[in-house]
Amino acid sequence: MSKPERFTRDELAWEPWIEPAAESELTPRQTESLVQPARARNPYFRLLADDPDILEARTRADLDIFHADGGLPRAERELAAAATSRLNGCVFCASVHARFAAHFAKRPEDVDRLLEEGIDADLGDERWNAIAAASAALARTPIAFGESDVRRLRAAGLAEDEIVDLIHSAGFFNWANRLMLTLGEPTTT
Repeated sequence: MSKPERFTRDELAWEPWIEPAAESELTPRQTESLVQPARARNPYFRLLADDPDILEARTRADLDIFHADGGLPRAERELAAAATSRLNGCVFCASVHARFAAHFAKRPEDVDRLLEEGIDADLGDERWNAIAAASAALARTPIAFGESDVRRLRAAGLAEDEIVDLIHSAGFFNWANRLMLTLGEPTTT
């Protein structure tokens, strides 16, 4: 396996720098903390299972943010995660969430522009451009995200609950990228 040479929507693997427990060695509490048993196949989640309470809280937050009803459409939650991951240099997370954004929005060309050109790329309309810009502002310096960002999102048509969902999506991935980037690296499959 080798490192990916660029940001991509391709499916990637992830290699930890610390050896996680084998799937067969997980304790019942560790397995429970995965919330979704299929996550045991992923070395990242097996590594995080070393602290099952934190993993369970992390996974439930992830599911609540990305699978909640109402608010920001799923495609745009995924776009926020992809834009944050692109800015932070997390090739693995960017690939996963760009794939979801392209799938749910049916806009693969716009998502590919984000991956190829970065968060300042023209993503085809002001709504997506504003989402990418707000996600980047939150990732760069969360406290710098402010009133002008919110005004731009409102002007692009986002309702209050959608703005809150965007903040949750980008904020969660700003943290998640940093965790993943310190524990391992993406590889091609």
